[in-house]
Amino acid sequence: MLTDRRAILIGEAIEKIMKEVGTGRVEKIPLIKAGGRYLAEDIIANQDVPAFDRSLYDGYAIMAEDTRFATKESPIELEVVGHIGAGSVFLGEIKQYQAIRIMTGAEMPKGCNAMIMLEQVTELEKEDKQFIVIDKQIQINEKVLKKGAEITKGTLLVEKGAQITPGIVGLLATFGYSEVMVGVKPTVGVLATGSELLEIDEPLEPGKIRNSNSYMLMAQIEKVGANALYLGKLEDRLDESYAAMKKALTQVDIVITTGGVSVGDFDFLPDIYERLGAKVLFNKIAMRPGSVTTVAKLGKQFLFGLSGNPSASFIGFELLVRPVLKTILGNEQPYLVFRQAILAEDFIVPNAFTQLIRTKQKVEGTNVYVSSNGLNMSSSITSLVGTDALIVLPPCDDGYKKGSIVDILLLSDEGQKINYFTTCN
Repeated sequence: MLTDRRAILIGEAIEKIMKEVGTGRVEKIPLIKAGGRYLAEDIIANQDVPAFDRSLYDGYAIMAEDTRFATKESPIELEVVGHIGAGSVFLGEIKQYQAIRIMTGAEMPKGCNAMIMLEQVTELEKEDKQFIVIDKQIQINEKVLKKGAEITKGTLLVEKGAQITPGIVGLLATFGYSEVMVGVKPTVGVLATGSELLEIDEPLEPGKIRNSNSYMLMAQIEKVGANALYLGKLEDRLDESYAAMKKALTQVDIVITTGGVSVGDFDFLPDIYERLGAKVLFNKIAMRPGSVTTVAKLGKQFLFGLSGNPSASFIGFELLVRPVLKTILGNEQPYLVFRQAILAEDFIVPNAFTQLIRTKQKVEGTNVYVSSNGLNMSSSITSLVGTDALIVLPPCDDGYKKGSIVDILLLSDEGQKINYFTTCN
């Protein structure tokens, strides 16, 4: 029975879930729409980059050997016999003591093995012919980017599972990948439970609260990269709630509910799971907030029963739902990242369960300090504003004092703002 609850460790809960995650579907999409998605295949270089020897600057393509005796006292003159713009090629033949005017990025002409920058020569005209004067020796391949210098054909460009960043989009475009294989976005339905809930555009009534959890969860789902679908509210009536859940399972890949997973008179989700024949993976986790979190599986579909308290619901998603969605999308590193930080306040009240404290990191020099980001209660919604990490405080008889080194879980992918206008000392 679901009323027989045994709290399992957070790590055990995550492991139970991840053992049940199958391989997500894949699809081919246009590169222009691929930003933020996860690659479902390795991407291999199908050409050298650059594909030809190219000039690094505006100037003149030359034979380096022609300059071996050039000095300021005894400069040499090279006749300019052609001009190459970017995207053009020189089809003629160059002879000794000749040069070709060349633009940045253009292909080096056959026979030339170096280039000299425009500002390093003197240009002159004699007898209706153009010449350049060079007063120093130029080395072979000077100012030339050789074919394949950046990437050679057959090189692994991007590994399967990588998130497609703007830089990766540019790289794939360079190699002519107009379409790429990516993980299909799962659709995640969100159902709120409780007759006390109002929609966000309804006026408050005595004893009622607005349905904030659903909108928060949908934002979390979209941030991960999946599709969110609001499925409405479940009233505190078992038969209607069961019918609504059955319908929801035909519309989405995963269902998330908030509230209704405890053992109160109107907490119907345990009965709904039983009626559905769903396999309950666990129904209690040794963590605060969110200990009543319940996860079940029906066929290939997950049913995440998160707490109705906002902070508990938020944390339950980040710890348990996020890695499932990331894995289905094709990310091979789906978990939150651990770091260490220094406590900036005391947490001396003993707790039998691991505490997860919402925090906003504060960087001072090389140290990172963390403290509670507002009211440290599972019902607090304001504590989530600005939260970028969770402080992890395992059970400890003496609690934790200010200055203790603790683990934190990073929530945000956004970096810290830096000063771009610093100067060297």
